[in-house]
Amino acid sequence: MAWDTDATREKLLDAAIAEFSERGFSGARIHQISRNSGCNRERIYFYFGGKAQLFEAALTRQLVTALDDLPVVGHGPVAIADFAGRYFDLSRSRPSLARLTFWEGLERGHPVGAEIRALRSATKVAEIRTALPAATETAAEDLLLTIVTLCHAWVSSPNVHLVITGTPDGDRRRASIMRTSELLARDAAGMAGGPS
Repeated sequence: MAWDTDATREKLLDAAIAEFSERGFSGARIHQISRNSGCNRERIYFYFGGKAQLFEAALTRQLVTALDDLPVVGHGPVAIADFAGRYFDLSRSRPSLARLTFWEGLERGHPVGAEIRALRSATKVAEIRTALPAATETAAEDLLLTIVTLCHAWVSSPNVHLVITGTPDGDRRRASIMRTSELLARDAAGMAGGPS
């Protein structure tokens, strides 16, 4: 019987994403990923080479999927606000992405899968510039960075909003991130005035 390599890789990645996002790189265990995937641990080494490469593959897949799944649609600051709102929704529905990037920042000395991630980010920056033709590349990069970090913070730092606002209110936070993104987009595009 032929081995379904794609299905095995996907099972391993799914189990790795869950394990790494819950326990971080240092706390994650290969035997637990193997058990949760239903695949023997030798498959992990065969497909990925080791724990570090598996972490890289897991984080890269999450980020690439997120950026590919959410195009910037339309033109002007409202399009940027809409993208920010949809990225917030994705961050809430897939908390593993924010958690993986949080663990990466704490435990890894460098960004994993940096080349692939940089290419995907550059594509998203280009989409922002299409929506805001007057924005410089630097301004578009800053917008993307701000949106991603604001959205990820909701998931990866839950105690901060409990202390500041008392109650986690996702709708309020989403609206705030959208408004902030629209104001920053207006600034990046050299537009005067408040949100439309």
